[in-house]
Formats: sequence, C-alpha cells, structure tokens
Amino acid sequence: MAARTLQGFMELLPEEQIVMEQMKAVIAHTYRLFGFAPLDTPVLELAEVLLSKSGGETEKQIYEFKKGDTDLALRFDLTVPLAKYVALYNNNLSFPFKRYQIGKVYRGERPQKGRFREFYQCDIDIIDRDELNIVYDAEVLAVIYTVFSRLELPAFKIYINNRRLMSGFLESLEIADKTTDVLRLVDKIKKIPEEAFLGELNEMGLPADKNRRLLDFIKIKGSNREIIAKLEDFKIDNLNWQNGLAELKTVIAQAQNLGLPAEAIQIDLSITRGLDYYTGTVYETFFDDYPQFGSVCSGGRYDNLCGTFTDKKFPGVGISIGLTRLFDQLRANGLLKIAGPTPNRALIITQSPDFAEPALRLVGQLRQHDIAADVMLRDCKFKKKMEYANKIKIPYLIIIGEDEVANHTYTLKNMATGEQTSVDLAALVSAIK
Repeated sequence: MAARTLQGFMELLPEEQIVMEQMKAVIAHTYRLFGFAPLDTPVLELAEVLLSKSGGETEKQIYEFKKGDTDLALRFDLTVPLAKYVALYNNNLSFPFKRYQIGKVYRGERPQKGRFREFYQCDIDIIDRDELNIVYDAEVLAVIYTVFSRLELPAFKIYINNRRLMSGFLESLEIADKTTDVLRLVDKIKKIPEEAFLGELNEMGLPADKNRRLLDFIKIKGSNREIIAKLEDFKIDNLNWQNGLAELKTVIAQAQNLGLPAEAIQIDLSITRGLDYYTGTVYETFFDDYPQFGSVCSGGRYDNLCGTFTDKKFPGVGISIGLTRLFDQLRANGLLKIAGPTPNRALIITQSPDFAEPALRLVGQLRQHDIAADVMLRDCKFKKKMEYANKIKIPYLIIIGEDEVANHTYTLKNMATGEQTSVDLAALVSAIK
C-alpha cells in the first residue's frame, strides 16, 4: 500500500511544526493577556446542533455521518459550538464571558490552494446578557493588533466598518428590503470590476441612480477623521445610521485609548462581512504588501449568539484567525523564520561511549534549569555526530571527553559562530539560556 495523506489535510515537517506551535503559543498567550479564558468543545457534535445555524454552502460542506441511531457531525467552525455551550451553561458562567478557543474544524471543500478540509481556527468572543458595552469592540481591535505585532509578521492594517451604518444608508436610499443581498455583494467589491458590481445591483431590480450613489459611498477614502467628517456631512435622519456612526466613532476613539496607533486602523466602507449574522462593528485584517492573502483575521459584533437554543439574548463580539491557511501562505512566500527540526537548545556528544554517564547527568541538570537539551546516544564516529548536529541546526553543542571529565568542565561550541570555549556548569547554563 502506498503511504499517502488525504487531500486538504496539512502535515508538516518537524521544523515547520515547531513554528506552527510557536504561533499558536503566541496567539494563546495574547488572548490570555486580555483576560480570555480557554475553552475546548467536542470535535464531534450532534448533527442537529451543528446544522441549527447552517445553510447554503455550509450545509453542503459539513461532514455528517451516522453511528448507530445517532446523527453526528464534525464541527465546521467554533461559533456554533460556542452558542451551544453558552446556552447550556449560562447559569454557571459569569458575564461578560470572555473565551478563546484554538482548535481544528472540518469542511468538505474541494481541496485547492489556500483551502483545507481540516484547519486550525483561533477564536475569541466576548458575550454578555442582553447588552454588550461597545468598548469591547475596541478591545477586540487591540487584541488583533497585539497578536499580529507579537507574531512579527509583515506590516498589516485592520479595516473596520459598521453594519448598522450600512443598513441605515440603504434605508435612506429606500432599498432596505434588499439589505442582505446588497451587503453580500458589497463584501465582494474588491474581487469584481465596478461595472460588474453595478450590473448585479441592476439585476436585483435596483434603480441605476441609487446603485451609483451606493458605489460612490463605499468608495469614500481618506484618514479616519476625514471619513467620519464626510459621513457626518450626510446628515441622514435614520436611527440605524446615527447609531452606527456613533458606534464607529466610539470604537476608534476607545481603541486609541487602549494604546493602538491611529495608523493601525482604517475605516473601509466596503468591509461588510457578507453574513447577515453580523449586526454592528465588522473587522478584516490585511497585510499591506500581500493583499493576495486576503483577510487573515476577521469578525465582528452580533446581537444574538444563542437564538437557536434559547430565548435569552446573548450579544457578543469576536474574531477568528484561520491559522492553517495563514501558515500555509506565509510559508509559501518565505515569510516564516524556520530553524532546525528540534526544540532543543543544546546537544551533548561524547568522545567515546565511556562518557555516557556524565553526559546523562549533565542533560538532567540542564533540563532542571529549564533548558531543552538532548544527548547523542548513537554509537558512531565523532564526525557522524557532528554531521547530525549540523543537520538538526542545533544552536549549541556540548562536547564531553577525557579532558572535560578530568577537569570537571565542558566544551561549549556556538554552532552559529563556531566559537568554542571551556566552561563550568554555571557558565554553561548562563551561556545557553
């Protein structure tokens, strides 16, 4: 039988997996820094639970099967399991409830570049009862900025809009009955020519003059201050418009209070997030020099997380990072710092098998000092041991031979510089750390 992996599933070499795990660790640490508690939900759920909010393409892509008399499905995102969780345990939770979850999800998509059937999502959500303070929308901006800054990735910008504002503008054009379809189309404006955009609006039966006004509206550019000034000049007498504009101004102002540089955030009226699930603030994050990556972190505010499961109202705001897709794109473009296939800081090799015991004692001492280290136990020529050390790109090599044992010292070699020194245990620990 030929060894092969199913299409659409990522498998990495050790040196790549180390970088993936480092990225997950940075994201998780940042989420915790902002007070988000970890949550883990089952990969398998009752099919009726996962299908409760599905429709269209999602329902076609879900992995569903039967075990005995029970219909089961693999989770296709982390939001529906969160909705179930909050509905199930809300009496045991403290609100506002801030959770993060990093886990694999599954979609039966056609495998292609940038599309996976199994992939990691890294989500945060802030949920409250009845009402959720708008300042949390600004805090989510701060989380996005901190995560991508700490990952040391290419320059990025977070684009922001407000669905309430957009709905109010459509109501002012008297085309509110087409809001869902229009906003889904606006969400695609960067991927289609303007004439095609206007043509699809015409096919919806919308008047040409209003279609042009909508296009001109979403093309408004400038600094955030300039855009807000232009929006205020519209003076639209509509509650959705007024609330949406007030929310947009508040989120940007509070984000700066939280320490975000003004240039990290940009209002973009073409950002709508096509799902009618979102009701207020929406976010998308792009790398400045790699627009072809698409949005690398997106999300927004929603009014009612658990409507399928309970009559209680749980508004929230959240974002998701598709880590597998992001990693794949960064790797393909040479933007990841991939080192050796080992997490070890040091490798101990001996001049002969006679010095195995001091080598084992040393590796135990290094690990007690929280230094990842290993011993080369294979009985082979010294040259072969050096070749192995070079192949795994170990940062430090520790050599133990007759002189080292006699003098209670170690020969430490910095593999990057080639520098070799004789040190005692204290100096060894200090140098490697």
